[in-house]
Amino acid sequence: MTGGMTGGAADGATGGTTGGAAGGARGGAGLRVPALVLAAGGGSRLGGRPKALLPYRGRPLLEHALAVAADGGCDGAVAVLGAAAAEVRARAATGECRLVDNPDWRTGLASSLLAGLAALPPETTAVLVLLVDTPGVTAEAVRRLRTAHAARTDLAACAYAGRRAHPVLIGAAHFPFLRTTATGDAGARALLASRPVALVDCTGTGTPDDLDTPADLARWGIG
Repeated sequence: MTGGMTGGAADGATGGTTGGAAGGARGGAGLRVPALVLAAGGGSRLGGRPKALLPYRGRPLLEHALAVAADGGCDGAVAVLGAAAAEVRARAATGECRLVDNPDWRTGLASSLLAGLAALPPETTAVLVLLVDTPGVTAEAVRRLRTAHAARTDLAACAYAGRRAHPVLIGAAHFPFLRTTATGDAGARALLASRPVALVDCTGTGTPDDLDTPADLARWGIG
C-alpha cells in the first residue's frame, strides 16, 4: 500500500530534507489541512480481514489513525471506506470524521484517493494523506508536515533516515493534476515523481511500515 503513494526511496528529484522540530500544530493563518485516511483495504493477504478494523492497542486501526491525525493538529478528517464498509461504520468510533464509501475500492488505491479528494471541504489548502495500515506513524510526524505547510510548502513527505515514506502532504494546487493522473494502485506516484517534493525529517518519530502480511501483524502484536 505504501509504495503507490510515495514511490519509495528519495532521490535527487525530490526537494531537500526539512528540519525536524515542529512548531505550533495549527500555525499559519488561513491554512486548512484536513487528514485523508485511506481505509478501504480488504486485507486480501491477511485472510480477508478489513484493515480498518484490525485491533491495535485496544481499538480498530481506523480509530488509531484518526487519533494520530487529530493529535497532530489536522483540521478534521475524511476517511474512505471500502471493504466491509457497513461493519466499519458500525464498529469504529469515528466522531466527526466524514466517512466516504468507495464502491470501486478493489480497483486500487487511486480510486480511494480520488473519492477522498472529492469529499474535502472547499477551504482546504492542503491534505495530509494517511494510510490506515501504518500504525507506527505518529502525531509528531503529522505535526512536522503541518509545520512545513505553514512555511508555505505545498508538496511534502516524511523521510525516515533519508527514505521518503508516509504520511504525505499535498497542496490544493496539485489536486487537478492528481485527479487526471491517479490510477490503479499508483495513487499519487505520478505527482510525486514529476514535481519537487520537500522531505520532512521524521527520523526517530516512529516508523512508516505498513501491514500487508501475517508476519507484519505478528511484529505489531496484532492478533
